[in-house]
Amino acid sequence: SCEGTERDLRQCRAGPWQNRTCGEGGVANVTCSGWALATPPQVRLADGPGACAGRVELLHLGRWGTVCDDSWAFPAAQVVCRYLGCGQVIAAPPRARFGPGRGQVWLDGLTCTGEEAAPSECRHRGWGVHTCEHSEDAGVICAGSGLADLTHLRLAGGPHRCAGRVQVRHGGRWGGVCGLTWALPAAQVTCRYLGCGPALRAGQVSVPAEELTWLEWLRCEGGEGNLLECQVSAWGAARCPHAHVTCAQPGEPREGQVRLAGGPHRCAGRVEVFHAGRWGTVCDDTWDLAAARVTCRQLRCGPALWAPGAAQFGEGAGPIWLDGLRCEGSEAHLAQCPGHTWGQHTCNHAEDAGAACAGECGQVRLSGAPDRCAGRVEVLRAHLWGTVCDDTWGLRQAQVLCAHLGCGPALEAPGAARYGRGAGPIWLDDVTCTGEEPDFFRCAHRTWGEHNCHHGEDAGVVCAGET
Repeated sequence: SCEGTERDLRQCRAGPWQNRTCGEGGVANVTCSGWALATPPQVRLADGPGACAGRVELLHLGRWGTVCDDSWAFPAAQVVCRYLGCGQVIAAPPRARFGPGRGQVWLDGLTCTGEEAAPSECRHRGWGVHTCEHSEDAGVICAGSGLADLTHLRLAGGPHRCAGRVQVRHGGRWGGVCGLTWALPAAQVTCRYLGCGPALRAGQVSVPAEELTWLEWLRCEGGEGNLLECQVSAWGAARCPHAHVTCAQPGEPREGQVRLAGGPHRCAGRVEVFHAGRWGTVCDDTWDLAAARVTCRQLRCGPALWAPGAAQFGEGAGPIWLDGLRCEGSEAHLAQCPGHTWGQHTCNHAEDAGAACAGECGQVRLSGAPDRCAGRVEVLRAHLWGTVCDDTWGLRQAQVLCAHLGCGPALEAPGAARYGRGAGPIWLDDVTCTGEEPDFFRCAHRTWGEHNCHHGEDAGVVCAGET
């Protein structure tokens, strides 16, 4: 008899060898799944810049197949990264970020807690059961890919911090991006990530032979939140001119303005406050989720998810401006929270506070139609586009949405996925508007991600046209 945890039948309790008490009709049988018991399920990341980033593929019944991005999220990506020995998950890109696969779509609706030993242990619809196409193939970027280095970005050799050669730090050394395929969309992403104004020019410049070139090419569509979401080559490249960008300079920061530095995107990182003409950090003494909530609100980055201390996002430089903060969570600005006098503290930069927010709010788009003012309603949350359920959806909600997009009056508010089924999360359900809201995100709705819908109920809208 076995308990089920044994690695080998010889570890189970049994009578003496060849001491049989049953006839030939009592011979035991078993039917196994496609995985060989002695062999763990095989997983690979395809068409990425290395073994630790790419399209997720699994071997089942002797054939490689992909994973659909329905329900695809960080916990599932974390299981994949850990299983492959690739460290922490950096991003979980959907929609065939690393190109569409071929053959079977093996798994759909993959839902993990993040603690599973292998992707096959997560809940899913069943092998080969799906409603997807390869344009919805899930991808993953793990820390071991080196792509996390794309968050260490600067512009060098320019007249100000928002102009110069594009450089990324890899292996502790700064190097450039080859400028032969460099274009304005990638420049736009770079400028936005660095907190500069819009990209004004994207070009290339010659550099001395000893200058490192880290990336042969980097291609973006322009709407990505950071370079991790763009397509990049493997590290290392031949000598070539380096990419150069000129961004508009942002205005002088305001007193008490906050920013998040050293993180993977602008809504996560080390908390820094502008005071007396200088940026400085916040000590993690008494730092908590209420303080992070104020920070995220001030940055319009959605709810706070995490309030780490101990320089989780790296040590800052310069002054430590705030210590002993005691926020209620309802303050409009971090500087309104009670605490020590500016610059008074008992800390060092190893105690710099951080914050991770759900993501930028206020972004909405219409998909699945040739006109930008008609289509399936999609909203951005935690750097993932998701849909809106058609429960309670009507002309009043559509009216607010059309005004939000500058698309004139609402003509129609179709449901039942008229413009096709979306992919990824269903972010909003039971949206209720009065019609007087200044933007769509002021309407009432259930908690983000809470719903009782499927993508066959995706809401749509038809607006009169651009105003």
